[in-house]
Amino acid sequence: MSRQSKLLSRILRHEPGLVGLTLGRGGWIQVDDLLRALKKAGHRITRDALHQIVAENDKQRFTLSDDTRRIRAAQGHSVPIDLELAPSEPPTVLFHGTASANLDAIFASGLIAGRRQHVHLSPDQDTALKVGTRHGRPVVLRVNTAAMHADGLIFWRADNGVWLTQSVPAKYLGF
Repeated sequence: MSRQSKLLSRILRHEPGLVGLTLGRGGWIQVDDLLRALKKAGHRITRDALHQIVAENDKQRFTLSDDTRRIRAAQGHSVPIDLELAPSEPPTVLFHGTASANLDAIFASGLIAGRRQHVHLSPDQDTALKVGTRHGRPVVLRVNTAAMHADGLIFWRADNGVWLTQSVPAKYLGF
């Protein structure tokens, strides 16, 4: 991920105050305000470069509004924000990539959001494997989302296709 993309992730997901901004309703920030704040903080990103970062980000971390005047992170926030996503019925099974070293804790306590607002679930095993690789020797867990949904747990689908939920109790996890 490019240095500029990492900076945008940091601002739009974790520290908008780093450049003197506050995330608005739904996590949105006006593009003009973002570009101006970045410039003032010594990080010059042009509008064209911003659009390129959004288009080329491998995980589609960022979303531009339809009129391209606002931007937000699709998911992964550590700051409290309501992305205003409608609850959705998930596929029967989703996947979670993690490191094998985490398995004892996961099977004891389930998947918890940790520093993030939500647990992130992948729609396919390949994506989950890539996520798990970032944390150590990867393992992909199967999440019985059909049973979770039937039991009343809520899911949201982020702009980039990542599925979000508050937590995943261990009884819904397997290999």
